[in-house]
Amino acid sequence: MVLFLLAGICLAADKAISDDAIYDKVRIGLASDIDVKGGNLKVDVKQGVVTLTGAVESEMQKDKAGHIAKKVKGVKKVVNNIEVKKRG
Repeated sequence: MVLFLLAGICLAADKAISDDAIYDKVRIGLASDIDVKGGNLKVDVKQGVVTLTGAVESEMQKDKAGHIAKKVKGVKKVVNNIEVKKRG
């Protein structure tokens, strides 16, 4: 009985997280970050690879957006195509 339980736990741990779940978690992370503010950013996820596009006002915001995406469980790689555009 215990062996079956442990086998089930191992299988559940290996189960891939869906691209939709990754998308949702990345969007929530970006939107809730005080520095990034997520509004003008587009997120695309294919087979665990997250591509970020859009524009921010500073290099720090771009880097932080990439870091937020990388922290999401199931993300294999982040392609950070965000542009830095100064206001004015």
